[in-house]
Amino acid sequence: MGQVTVTINERAYTVACDDGQEEHILQLGRMLDDKARGITRDVGTVSDSLLLVMTALMVADELTDAQGELEHLRGDGEAREQAEADVVEKLENVSERINTVAQRLEQS
Repeated sequence: MGQVTVTINERAYTVACDDGQEEHILQLGRMLDDKARGITRDVGTVSDSLLLVMTALMVADELTDAQGELEHLRGDGEAREQAEADVVEKLENVSERINTVAQRLEQS
């Protein structure tokens, strides 16, 4: 089991993680540190617990925005798939009409 130390708002926290995940955890820690520093820059010094809550809310807000965007993109994908299916159906209808016209021409 791996272990890393992340620093958030000038406080060091030792965190256990799966082997091979150390760099990823360090990156996440840097991201949280950036957000926590931004909060303290904007609102001033707050207690560690309030800073934790504010940072978590900020990350949750970003996650919610990302999930909404993903759902929107998935919706666009479904709309695109339906449009493609409609085009295929129309092409099949046109093909049938062409075949009908060709058969009539052959019979005449």
